[in-house]
Amino acid sequence: MNIEKDLIFWTQRGIVTNETSEEIQNVIKEYSEIKTPAIEKEISRMFHEKLIRTPQERLKIAKKLKRYEAVKQVDYSDDDFWNLMSVDGLENQKRLKEELNNVSPSFCLAKWNQVTIHLQNGTNHSCHHPAPHQIPYDELRGSPSALHNTRFKKQQRKLMLNGKRPPECDYCWNVEDSNPDAFSDRIMKSGEGWAFPYFHGVKNSDSNEDVIPSYVEISFSNQCNMACGYCDVKSSSKWQSEIEKLGGYPTSKKFNDTEWLKTNGIYPTPYTQPNPYRDAFWKWWPDLFPKLHTFRITGGEPLIQKDTFKVLDYIIDNPKINPQLELSVNSNLSGPQDMVDEFFDKVKYICDKDLVWNFGLFTSIESYGEHAEYMRDGLDTNKFWNNIETFLEKVEKASVTIMSTYNLTSIFSFDKVIERVVEYKRKYYNYKRYRHYACMLDIAYIREPEFLQIRNLPTNLLDLTKGHLNLMHKHSEEHYSEIYKHGHMGFYDFEREKLRRMIDWAESPIEDVEWLIRQRKDFVAFIDEFDKRRNKNFLQTFPQFENFYNSCKSL
Repeated sequence: MNIEKDLIFWTQRGIVTNETSEEIQNVIKEYSEIKTPAIEKEISRMFHEKLIRTPQERLKIAKKLKRYEAVKQVDYSDDDFWNLMSVDGLENQKRLKEELNNVSPSFCLAKWNQVTIHLQNGTNHSCHHPAPHQIPYDELRGSPSALHNTRFKKQQRKLMLNGKRPPECDYCWNVEDSNPDAFSDRIMKSGEGWAFPYFHGVKNSDSNEDVIPSYVEISFSNQCNMACGYCDVKSSSKWQSEIEKLGGYPTSKKFNDTEWLKTNGIYPTPYTQPNPYRDAFWKWWPDLFPKLHTFRITGGEPLIQKDTFKVLDYIIDNPKINPQLELSVNSNLSGPQDMVDEFFDKVKYICDKDLVWNFGLFTSIESYGEHAEYMRDGLDTNKFWNNIETFLEKVEKASVTIMSTYNLTSIFSFDKVIERVVEYKRKYYNYKRYRHYACMLDIAYIREPEFLQIRNLPTNLLDLTKGHLNLMHKHSEEHYSEIYKHGHMGFYDFEREKLRRMIDWAESPIEDVEWLIRQRKDFVAFIDEFDKRRNKNFLQTFPQFENFYNSCKSL
């Protein structure tokens, strides 16, 4: 590369000024020293797709690609497919499916590379579909990596390498059996950036090997300052305290009853007590951290947990170990304000100094004002929205994803959530953010408890959800592309699609009438008990539900 010619290229685009000339010249020089033909090819593609806008971004991506090259094995042909960072597009997905099936028709990289660990009750699962299984403590005595590499999981890996289907992965088997041309999460996950580069290493591995995962989601404890109506004892210490005193709810399945947790030995360890699983994690951390692609902290509520700040401090104190890390944290943004502010300050420092590849803040809300505060018990909505604005203003590179667990209490005020999100998309857009957008809406329907699903609603109330979809279409990215010459200020098609497919699901015929009657009975049983225990008044908060509530009550 001709450094002077490259400098002129960026100067003509207004990126280089007299003040930044020396700095960018050093960036260009560093890029020229690490680039390879494969890196240059991918950089060129990303530049033409406007995914790279500055020499600094180009260098950062080149470093990421260089790391991928180091991860990849040399026992396969050096074609365009194997040089991909991750697998996107229909044709590439088809190729990946063939390559996976050539190893085994049940082969999935997530079983090796991904793990969610619940330290509060000593369980893990390899992706979000299988149910968590217990981590035997005696296995941890040999190695803390047993937090991921349990004997049980090694048995599932062996099944996959031998072409047999692990029963716990039935979600993907159902998808593949119902439509042979479908792309199940076995394929989708195996094509992710945290999985695909490891394909050949995993293929040639021994199922008994201890693997360091590249994607780790961790819950340090269930310590939480809130007790949302549809949450549970595993994820909320406030729920745990309530159920210990008052027992489960009087629904058909005894909502949040804990006997099965105790029977199976996975009752959460109180956050105030010593936890050998948490101790094992911190023993494993120095070996784990350098090889992580993605690390996500969930809860409980991470911003009131010391372990979250221990992770941030470790990154600040060890800036050169893994600057390619994709880091994210879940938070309800309603904890003590001094802890929220400290978190924002540390994340700002980490992002400003480029100590990570990407940072994302995930939070949750699916209704507005008193409606949100009713179901998300302990939430201060004014504080919630103010903290999102503070974060977006202070941390210029990061983005916020609002995860909305859409349920029947969402239908009368979700339009206000939509308006807030599109306001933040416009107000806080800048060219500096890792993901371009400032704020994203990630909508999912509630699966458990079933009695809060919108499928329980009569048609006239369900129609309100269609109005929410129309509002998202009104604020589509296509609309704002015409105004601002880019679409990052509107809702992307996949944001809208998640609500649209939820409506399809809600409108699908319910053939089991007994199920519907049982859910509506459970709904009023839950609401009455929830009001009693939490000193709330459902009909005062949701007067629009009076007819529905009374009809359920009469069953």
